[in-house]
Amino acid sequence: MTGTDLSSAAARAALRGSPGARGAGEDEDAARDRFARGIWSALAEPGDGTGGALRDRWGAAEALAIAVLTDGREAEAAEAGVEPASLKKARERWHPRVEGVGETFAAARRAGAVLLTPADPQWPAGFDDLGPHAPVALWTLGAPERPLTPGSAVALVGARAATAYGEHVAMELAAELGATGTTIVSGAAYGVDGSAHRAALRVDGLTVALLAGGVDRPYPAGHSDLLDRIARTGVVASEVPCGSTPTKWRFLARNRLIAAAAQATVVVEAGWRSGSLNTAHHAASLGRPLGAVPGPITSAASAGCHRLLREADAQCITAADDVRELLGLPVTMSADDGGRTDDRTRVVDALGVRVARSAEEVARRAGLSAGDAAALLGLLELEGRASRGVDGWRRC
Repeated sequence: MTGTDLSSAAARAALRGSPGARGAGEDEDAARDRFARGIWSALAEPGDGTGGALRDRWGAAEALAIAVLTDGREAEAAEAGVEPASLKKARERWHPRVEGVGETFAAARRAGAVLLTPADPQWPAGFDDLGPHAPVALWTLGAPERPLTPGSAVALVGARAATAYGEHVAMELAAELGATGTTIVSGAAYGVDGSAHRAALRVDGLTVALLAGGVDRPYPAGHSDLLDRIARTGVVASEVPCGSTPTKWRFLARNRLIAAAAQATVVVEAGWRSGSLNTAHHAASLGRPLGAVPGPITSAASAGCHRLLREADAQCITAADDVRELLGLPVTMSADDGGRTDDRTRVVDALGVRVARSAEEVARRAGLSAGDAAALLGLLELEGRASRGVDGWRRC
């Protein structure tokens, strides 16, 4: 175990060919840190506090050198607040995995996964609030340069066995928030999670899926196509390396990332003992604003939401504007007096926030002639509700 090669040459060799990897352009210390973090992701389970404490004190590469020893360097561990007994137990957890870490980077290359670390500008600043339980790195699918959670982000979570009501509310919230530039963060599960992701995609919004297993093993399998769509326009990420299977512990640990990646968490529908309450409690412990959607008082599927409203000081969420208030964003006011809808509304609905569209495409989507659509786009530009760029029109 003492023979693990942590040199910069080994780091560059391991990182070479990885999509989005910056090994060739990084200095030796940065390359070793990225390499070490990739190894740590395979060595320790998510949220391992002992590994986190060692990394916080000594950096990922030096902490890894301490970790792979059979004994010794207890003094350095003690400086990190790790007692000898805790170090011994941690090494007993980590050592059985040392021999298999060489496959970590090869599996990522096969899957096209990018290793994201705290040194990258795409790294969510909210992860820092997790302290020693912060993820050591993320393996991601999606454009390497895309920030994980740009601008405002909200976690929409809830029951897998969601009712039609829960799925409907999740879709309404995600669509309205996603269409106005808020990133939708969730876990890609059946029920509320999947509904939120799909609705965000439908309005060309940005959505992020945080998984409990490797990004090369879509879970649930029925959401393979959904995860592919998310990766094309958003990000699919996991703190465990490719090939890792989702386990009950990893699901619970993953929930802390969902809560930390977003500025607020909203539980759309949850039973009394729903796993989404775990995400809510992580959000509360991080000091994040927490919201819950009320349901019928006779519905067991909403009992967990009612529990949060009563016991966890969650805010009552009935519309997207409630979520915007939770995020500290200005509440959207209707530009049509008295709720009136007209041809301008159709043109606005045909525009995307992130994806630019030509005037001809807007006309087709709105069901208007090209001339009428062009005239209305000009008026909307004057009102500040649409903007024109070299690549087309967007909703403001």
